[in-house]
Amino acid sequence: MNRIFLDVHALQTVPPSNLNRDDTGAPKTAIYGGVPRARVSSQAWKRAIRTYFADERLLDPSELGVRTKKIVELLADRIQESSPALTRDDALRLADETIKATGLKTEIPKRKADQAKEGAAAPAPEAKYLVFLSARQLDGLAGLALDGATDITAFLKDKKNKDRAREIADTRHSVDISLFGRMVADAADINVDAAVQVAHAIGVHRVENESDYFTAVDDENSDEETGAGMIGTVEFNSATLYRYAALGVHQLAANLGQGLRDDEPRTEPVRRAIEAFVHGFVASLPTGKINTFGHHTLPDAVIVKLRTTRPVSFVAAFEDPIRGDQGGHVREACDRLATYAPDIERTYGDQATTLTWVLRVGPNTQKLADLGTESETLRDLVAAVGQAVAQHLDQPA
Repeated sequence: MNRIFLDVHALQTVPPSNLNRDDTGAPKTAIYGGVPRARVSSQAWKRAIRTYFADERLLDPSELGVRTKKIVELLADRIQESSPALTRDDALRLADETIKATGLKTEIPKRKADQAKEGAAAPAPEAKYLVFLSARQLDGLAGLALDGATDITAFLKDKKNKDRAREIADTRHSVDISLFGRMVADAADINVDAAVQVAHAIGVHRVENESDYFTAVDDENSDEETGAGMIGTVEFNSATLYRYAALGVHQLAANLGQGLRDDEPRTEPVRRAIEAFVHGFVASLPTGKINTFGHHTLPDAVIVKLRTTRPVSFVAAFEDPIRGDQGGHVREACDRLATYAPDIERTYGDQATTLTWVLRVGPNTQKLADLGTESETLRDLVAAVGQAVAQHLDQPA
């Protein structure tokens, strides 16, 4: 398959907020263009996108995975669903042996082991690190465990069965694993190269973190008991963020393999995954301190490009920070993009093979309208991109 890339760019303004905290509790920042900028890490936004897939039902649960240390318990649940007569201890033993057969390492956490010595129930083993497995991989491993239920240790000593465990863990990947990848240091052969690269979102202008001093009153205080029940501070900032992601459609297709369902053409699962990602990237939102700040915003503008040349971020349009002297940053940010994007495409791109879509809101984004085909709604944008990707995949290599 020829290399195909999908670039997604967004300008999004957030009010006073603390979407993504550092180790001191302050909003993350970065120096860019010689000045501090607001920053939201790629990990924070990727987590928001994965959560959005499930919360908004963009994908069926069977097309998603789970990332957890409690993988033994999760597999034991699957085993007991298929064989309710098994005791919990037996199901955990089968699950633990099967997980270890894939090359993953498990252990009983020391804290839980110490609690068990003091009379608590015997804890279940956990993976030593977060493990990302798809729903179909868990189902396959549960079936394998039940095949060897009579003597799971002897069953998995058979090389054929052990190889089968690794094969199950390394095939039929979910959409989120195929998009965001999987890294396992102890079992590198089941690693999955991510199809998506997500940039840290950064502000287009200089930012200074601010601090909010707050007090909380004890509801049960009498009139004679003055003062606050609690005092503290929380740091925040506000910014217009430039967000960017690059998706290798060819890598996504390779990760998904023959597809998620047996009764559909090979382009269909890729199209569905692309549509879910574009929708999730645009509409998702990290929820750090959201109850405190209620920062529910959506992008002012989105630009999507489907290209056969290498991915291109437009972040350099904001290397010179926007000053905002005119009372805002969105209009100037859009004007910068409207000038910079055609320049770099003309110099480095292939305009004949690049498709561009624009989704925008309000008069401040007007200059972006000429960059590509305008979509009236997010739903229209998602459908147009998905259809274009499917048509590219149907073309002969």
